[in-house]
Amino acid sequence: MGHREDAVIVNTIVRQALVSAEEVMGANGLNAVLRLSGLGRFVNNLPPDNLEPGIQASEYARLNQAIEEFYGRGGRGMLRRIGKASFEYAINEQAALLGVAGTALKLLPQKQRIKFILNSMASALKKSNAQVEAWVDEEGETLAYIESSCAICHSRTSEKPICYLYLGSLGEAVKWATGKEYSIVETHCLAKGDDYCRFEVGEALDNDK
Repeated sequence: MGHREDAVIVNTIVRQALVSAEEVMGANGLNAVLRLSGLGRFVNNLPPDNLEPGIQASEYARLNQAIEEFYGRGGRGMLRRIGKASFEYAINEQAALLGVAGTALKLLPQKQRIKFILNSMASALKKSNAQVEAWVDEEGETLAYIESSCAICHSRTSEKPICYLYLGSLGEAVKWATGKEYSIVETHCLAKGDDYCRFEVGEALDNDK
């Protein structure tokens, strides 16, 4: 489908990303990449916690790219850590939006827990922004999270998938729901020319838990 040129990210998602980035990178690191990506207006000035349009999706993509470039070889790992912190922020600050408050996940089989949290994430994004197109795909035993409006790679081109922040947040979401770490692999990416970004949940990595 490709990206919408007028795609936006709402303030609460921008705020979530910046708070998480500062937690991982520190204030100086965050301010450096904000200036590098042309988002200097957010230096020491977080957007409000509301659902009004905050920035263009292309600006959000530039922020991701700036983090990757600023940290060089460590940039991808940094973005995964920010994604992880971003999900933790969502659970602590936006549990109602995610629809997870009081959920008795422990009563469900592992696969159903994973499916539940992936659907919750897709639903929360769609509730916060009508432009978002995200869903969960189930083929046999395989679950995948798919978004055809991914802002992380908006306007970017790459030979390989580049949505590292998403890998971090999805990995942490699945861990939160199941108590185990699972491998998450991005098999398709809009930056590669695919119709969507697709993140496949693989095997559990810590079967001893």
